[in-house]
Amino acid sequence: MSTASRGVHIGPPRLKIAIHAIVWLAKSGSMLSSAMIASQVDSHATFMRRVMQSLNNAGIVESKSGRDGGYFLKKTSTEITLGDIYEAINSFSNEVEVDVDCGEAGEQLDVELEKILHEAELKTIEYLRNYTVAQLMDRVQFVKEE
Repeated sequence: MSTASRGVHIGPPRLKIAIHAIVWLAKSGSMLSSAMIASQVDSHATFMRRVMQSLNNAGIVESKSGRDGGYFLKKTSTEITLGDIYEAINSFSNEVEVDVDCGEAGEQLDVELEKILHEAELKTIEYLRNYTVAQLMDRVQFVKEE
């Protein structure tokens, strides 16, 4: 089965949107509004502002307020790794945890499962740190805009 046809889902769903936003900022080389970024990545501007805020908090982008405001990269695309973006986006979570009462054995299972999932996440971040935004951009054939 081809993974390209079904997509790969690692990390929060907003990870891919955040990476796309950073690529568009890097590609533009200038400041872009949340509405402009949202239109480029096929997302809603309000959601995009929340994603950009977590990137801003992580020091990846900087924002300028006001009518002519927007976002710009605080670092170059060669300095930003996919792991940096993952960590920034993963710290922004509004997902609700669902507690299921499975008794004492279930609690022990949860504790051990959390340890394993935490280790998997650390290894994912470590792996993603091997790739910069610039390297990702080099792998993509962008259509020249006229």
